[in-house]
Amino acid sequence: MSGAARPLDLLRIGADGSRATIARDIAREVPVALEFDGIGYAVLMATPEDLVDLAYGFALAERLIDRPADIVAVDEHAAEQGLLLRVTLAPGIGARVVDRVRHRVSDSSCGLCGIENLEQALRPLPTLDALCRADDAAVFRAYAALRDHQPLNAATGAVHAAALCSADGQIRLAREDVGRHNAFDKLIGAMLRAGLGWDGGFALLSSRCSYELVEKAVLSGCPLLATISAPTELAVRRAAEAGLPLRVLVRADAQLAVPE
Repeated sequence: MSGAARPLDLLRIGADGSRATIARDIAREVPVALEFDGIGYAVLMATPEDLVDLAYGFALAERLIDRPADIVAVDEHAAEQGLLLRVTLAPGIGARVVDRVRHRVSDSSCGLCGIENLEQALRPLPTLDALCRADDAAVFRAYAALRDHQPLNAATGAVHAAALCSADGQIRLAREDVGRHNAFDKLIGAMLRAGLGWDGGFALLSSRCSYELVEKAVLSGCPLLATISAPTELAVRRAAEAGLPLRVLVRADAQLAVPE
């Protein structure tokens, strides 16, 4: 966690007017540029850890790759203002980058910003054929355990988590980042690199359910997506189109909601 957080002295002001200096770990957020086969593709604001996982997950979400073998290498370089990830793709894959770049007018961590037209922004999603074997009790079981898999958030209170959960609600793997999209990309990338599948389980995210997260779940073959906060209308619609089951508002105070 040493590279993901930095200590900072803060002035704590109490409701009674008291003042005291305290030391607190602050989550780092740095620009991370992604370059595919020498082509600058995007700049993400991200937590500087698990960046190779981020590159794999981001590439899959952008439909630049289909499988881990489509990436030959990921090299990390320090830049003046942040970090650079140089991704080398397998022969024949680079054409996808060129085609996708034609439709991008700027670099952004947002899945929609920088896309030239609506057809590219909301490309059709594949229909899921994966079956989730988890019941709702398993979703709550994973929720209860998520805090134990968030060491960076425990230290800073400022980052999101994405977890791979088994069908019985055990958390098998988790990743953290200041960005909810990045956390999910890191998780998916880590799964790709380790050869892990969803195996009838589900994803649990410590965020709202946005359309970009739905798309990442579908493209990774996730059988069910659970989020701690509410969904957007577009997220619900895109999930329904792809056959992705959702569980939202997964927390004790809100209980569990299933979009109809």
